[in-house]
Amino acid sequence: MLAHSFNMLSQRTRYTIRALHYLAGKYGDGPVPLAEITEAENIPAKFLTVILSEMGRAGIVGAQRGRDGGYFLALPPVDISIGDIIRLTRGSLALVPCASRNAHESCDNCLPEQGCFLHKVMLHVRDETARVLDNVTLADRTFTP
Repeated sequence: MLAHSFNMLSQRTRYTIRALHYLAGKYGDGPVPLAEITEAENIPAKFLTVILSEMGRAGIVGAQRGRDGGYFLALPPVDISIGDIIRLTRGSLALVPCASRNAHESCDNCLPEQGCFLHKVMLHVRDETARVLDNVTLADRTFTP
């Protein structure tokens, strides 16, 4: 049997979820310094700066400059799902391009989608993945299926 390492989520996506979940735990307490997030979540500062800037452009994170500055969630944690974050960082929840809602493409060297068994399976996987990830928000401090 072949064994391959497979990561649906990039390191960037995992860092983003960790950083935003940390900020959710501080929601309402004011700006959180970058150094505090990097230390608490073990995320390189340069990487975190880029991530938080991207999330700022998406309207998820706000920033305050100055001595007491830092980052904060611009939306209530309950309004930000894990599915939202993955879509922002990855583009789609789908495992294959033909199952994507937002970035649909036909797969290379494939059958027409209407006759493809794998396409139908992947649509179901995408929908079930969305069902779970869209119902887990940053307000959830723990997760129990």
